[in-house]
Amino acid sequence: MTVHGERENIPSVERAEAPKALKRFTDTYNKAYRELDPSLASQVETGPLEAITAADLKAQHANKPGGNPKFPALELTGARYRIPKQVGWPKFFVADTNSNRDNNRWLFVFTRAGADEPWKAAYLSILSQDEVPDLAIDKDGWAQPVAVQGPARRLATRPDRLSAEYADYLMTGKGDTFADGQSTSGIRATRKKFLRTPKFWTEYIDTAAQGARYAPVGLRTQDGGALVFFTSHHRQKQTMAKGFRPNPDPQIKALMTGEAKKAVTLTRISESAVRVPAKDAADPKVVFLNRLEGVTAAKGE
Repeated sequence: MTVHGERENIPSVERAEAPKALKRFTDTYNKAYRELDPSLASQVETGPLEAITAADLKAQHANKPGGNPKFPALELTGARYRIPKQVGWPKFFVADTNSNRDNNRWLFVFTRAGADEPWKAAYLSILSQDEVPDLAIDKDGWAQPVAVQGPARRLATRPDRLSAEYADYLMTGKGDTFADGQSTSGIRATRKKFLRTPKFWTEYIDTAAQGARYAPVGLRTQDGGALVFFTSHHRQKQTMAKGFRPNPDPQIKALMTGEAKKAVTLTRISESAVRVPAKDAADPKVVFLNRLEGVTAAKGE
């Protein structure tokens, strides 16, 4: 009997297939960093994670054209697979793993848009052991996906509005969606220090992520809230005062178009994991658990 994933409410991936997807990712990721080849990473990554990795590999390759054969291999162990039951495509699951890089848990969101496509990692979030939320699991051990579009479905904030609301908050400081912290009020405080200095002034533009490639995903937590992963875009233009010239580091120079005579514009992408409370929670504010950001392009003027 054929089960149609586009019509039936079925697990997003078979339990035996999830470890294979993780192993394929790890093997290819390590090869990509040994050879410093973005095209290899694109075989196992998509979305914001691919954008960050591809730029990093491009920059490293420019400075090490022979590759990096001594790259210390990433090892992921002790994986817990959070597999939701879903109707239709795309589908996703989360691999919650240990890493040989630190003592944290590395959470990878794997996604694919059809049965004939390979699983690719779209998000990575690094959380301490006690930061990983307790996810809601049904009697058969399946996780519960959150609808990321439309009404909030018992959540304090709609997942599909997180990116736009976050970009607006960073730009204006207005809104009560997010709790204070390093990724919210902390970023705004840091930016304020660099708006104007004796050597340069800085302009910032934050925008929401658009399109299926950067779509948010979420899993219900035991307290009725959700763990949501989402993407946002950020640009920063630093213009030097008279008598000064930009001096970007080699990683930025490798990504740069134009010549940095007076100003440098950096394009960044961030991937975030947040805890969205239930609509009736005592504190309805969204809390950042982790935020990873990378430069994807640079322009000199």
